[in-house]
Amino acid sequence: MTAVGPAPTGLRSRERERPVAGGAQSTEAVRPRTGRRPAALCLLPLGLLGVAAWFGRWVRPGGDEWCFLPVVRDEGLSGMVGKFYLGDNGRITNAVLVWAYARFGVAGHQWFGLVSGGVMLGILWAVTVSALRRAGLTAPRGVPLFVASMVTAVFLFATPNTYKTFYWPAASVSHTLAPVLACAAALPLLRARSRRGRRIALVSVFAAGLCIGTLSEETSVVVLVVLSAVLLLLAGQRRGYARGWCLTGMAGTGIGTLVLYTSPGARIRRGRFGTDGVSFLAPDSLLGSLRGFGHILGTLLTTWAYPGAVAAGVVLGLLIRGPGGRRVVLPVRRRRLVCVAVLAFLLSGYLCTLVAYPVFGERVTTSTRIWNDYLLLYIAVLVGAGALLGLALAQRTRHTGAVQAAGAAVCVAVCLALAVPLWRLEADMRVRAVKWDHQDRWLRARVAAGDRVLPYTPVSVSGMVEPFRQHGRRVWPAPCVADYYHLERITYSLRLP
Repeated sequence: MTAVGPAPTGLRSRERERPVAGGAQSTEAVRPRTGRRPAALCLLPLGLLGVAAWFGRWVRPGGDEWCFLPVVRDEGLSGMVGKFYLGDNGRITNAVLVWAYARFGVAGHQWFGLVSGGVMLGILWAVTVSALRRAGLTAPRGVPLFVASMVTAVFLFATPNTYKTFYWPAASVSHTLAPVLACAAALPLLRARSRRGRRIALVSVFAAGLCIGTLSEETSVVVLVVLSAVLLLLAGQRRGYARGWCLTGMAGTGIGTLVLYTSPGARIRRGRFGTDGVSFLAPDSLLGSLRGFGHILGTLLTTWAYPGAVAAGVVLGLLIRGPGGRRVVLPVRRRRLVCVAVLAFLLSGYLCTLVAYPVFGERVTTSTRIWNDYLLLYIAVLVGAGALLGLALAQRTRHTGAVQAAGAAVCVAVCLALAVPLWRLEADMRVRAVKWDHQDRWLRARVAAGDRVLPYTPVSVSGMVEPFRQHGRRVWPAPCVADYYHLERITYSLRLP
């Protein structure tokens, strides 16, 4: 979640005084650039997102979803909520979101990328537009959409495993969608203009906190850290409502997390992984998490695609204007703002790693889906840093066309480069889909003929568990596959039927 106070947050617009002939002072107002060029920047990231959504037609169930589908089919929403809260992990909101797509079977998996991608883009676009308006700033048409689409593209496709980030619904709802849904809680605050609007914002952030708390432990950690950082930035300022909004969000998130942690499903999960009674403050957990996050941080800092977020921020900083088209000056406390933002990201990333470490151990560095809970914050920090850089460059020179062109060129290069691994992933997904569909038809035909024990050949993509591991020695989630096809059990096979 992000919060913006009732007044502009640091980006103050004022007239720049320049001496003119005769020693008089005049006010220089700079017209905002208009035209089609800023809007045209949206085409490439939007095209990338559209192509990725089209590739979603090759998605087929896998991993945990084998166990979701029979429950949704036979017991509906109540069965799914009961399964999560009473037996799996306590994530009630997660159960509702899983039911929302799993109730449509394979089609729900295929459409998930399009729907979730559209939701993420829409939320980030709305937050960008609302934040600019709240701060009294304007930008040429298409620039907020360009920034939102670049953030979405980098968030989804710069990750080491795009399949688990974007295409695998079971992971996306709790680690990719969750931080974006948290951002949506700021929209009522940013749009509030009356006492009634502020009340709605308080109710909304509390309800959002409850939902996030019962959706993702890691995203809850990020929310609490970010809201604490906002409170730190608001210290000493007369913004009591903004502080109250942050505290309300923290209370909702804390209550939701408590509901999750004390649930029967969470206790069973801790017992299953042997983490019940394990302290996060144990030296092994603290040091192991620190090593793991250090490795993750090194990967993030050396990933070539993330400068695309900085470039988008630079373009934004160069093009935004204050009232009357005047240039925007740099925030007075920009160093404090940057330091708090960076520290919030580092602390969020470490705490998320610490929360996941008892379950994943050293594998926390390779379980890339749990990085997504704080990756959106990382990208937001990069965009903010780029915007400050763009503002600084705009103050130093009136001729910023070359810098804008350079920023746009970086964004274009990043989008084109991200398209290459996405295209390769589509080929792998298509191969899996063809094999999956062939085996699915064969299994259904044999079940209709009366068979109750059938062989199953694992068909995996991007490291997915399908449904045997270690060459058939580990059988999870093979029992769920048997339930899905109304079989007594399935056996491990190396050859497709």
